[in-house]
Amino acid sequence: MLITRLKLKNWKNFQELDVSFRDVSYVLGPNAAGKSNLLDALRFLRDVSKPKGGGLQAAIADRGGMSKLRCLHARRDPEILIEVTLAESADDPPVWRYLLAFKSEGKGAQRVLVSREIVWYEGKEILSRPKPSEKADARQLTETHLEQTQANVKFRELVDFFGSFTYLHLVPQLLKFSEQIGGRQVTDDPFGQGFLERIAKTPEKTRTARLAKINVALKHAVPQFEKLQFVKDEMGHPHLEARYAHHRPNAGWQSEEQFSDGTLRLLGLLWAMLEGNSLLMLEEPEISLNDEIVKQIPLILNRLLRGRKTRRQILVSTHSEALLSNPGISGRSVVLLEMTAQGTQGRALNKQELETIDVGLSVAEVALPKTRPVNARQLGLWEP
Repeated sequence: MLITRLKLKNWKNFQELDVSFRDVSYVLGPNAAGKSNLLDALRFLRDVSKPKGGGLQAAIADRGGMSKLRCLHARRDPEILIEVTLAESADDPPVWRYLLAFKSEGKGAQRVLVSREIVWYEGKEILSRPKPSEKADARQLTETHLEQTQANVKFRELVDFFGSFTYLHLVPQLLKFSEQIGGRQVTDDPFGQGFLERIAKTPEKTRTARLAKINVALKHAVPQFEKLQFVKDEMGHPHLEARYAHHRPNAGWQSEEQFSDGTLRLLGLLWAMLEGNSLLMLEEPEISLNDEIVKQIPLILNRLLRGRKTRRQILVSTHSEALLSNPGISGRSVVLLEMTAQGTQGRALNKQELETIDVGLSVAEVALPKTRPVNARQLGLWEP
């Protein structure tokens, strides 16, 4: 199952957004255009649907409340809306459609209430809220049916799908120094602080097979890299160790705190691709990586999808020229974010842009110039 269309209203940067996705989609845009906020709308649905610790109110609170979610351009219409369409493939007719809208009560306790929740299956509406009884008892509208097991029996498949979404933006320092940093780990660990624990909890046979594949990739990407292994120390804490070709023939193993940031980012990226079957959201995977490696990321994604028994969708946010210069990226897979006076808007590439790519130019050459700040060159004239 794939998300083929996403519509947003009054969500963070977006007063209105209507974009389509494919098996692999690349979300492009300038800094502060809302690439992360677009992905977060899908993470929001995941957080609402999670079987433990989820729910609408918790998802809103984790993001700082309604004042942080509602678009600043939404002066008259206070309602926030997220709508997704799902199909078996990007070119197939819709199977599921889910719409969730909510807004502050506006009086009394100032609760956040569901203003609309609608589910369609194969074009037929199977849920529509609020019902008259719920309007009479507004407390029922503080929860979605996604989070109520007795209420979502007819669309449990949709709930499980949302709840399985994976997001990764691995921060190497959090992984290297997780024990020293300590403290509370962010829910679902999107920044990789508990990445080693995730590897440790993976069944040994599966873990060994995944690390073997990653080992092959690292040999191509990391100079003098020889072997990767998983170990536990005397205290039972999990670690990754690597051995490199060295002028000292008996040089020892290096543990993860000695890995380069780029090696850790690549390792986390490869593991995430091999782990699970759900939607995978990758935030700027190019960070800390050499451009020659970054150029191969689209090829890695395509090979991964071809080699899977079950279909998996990947959304990538990026502004990397190296990544987008890969000739294998289709112009149809691009979502271009553009900043306007009414907030950020998103679109597919137009006919002329697609034709330009078809004759041999890359997405980087055609689309990236449209995301660059107009006055960026003035920074070179700035004096402190």
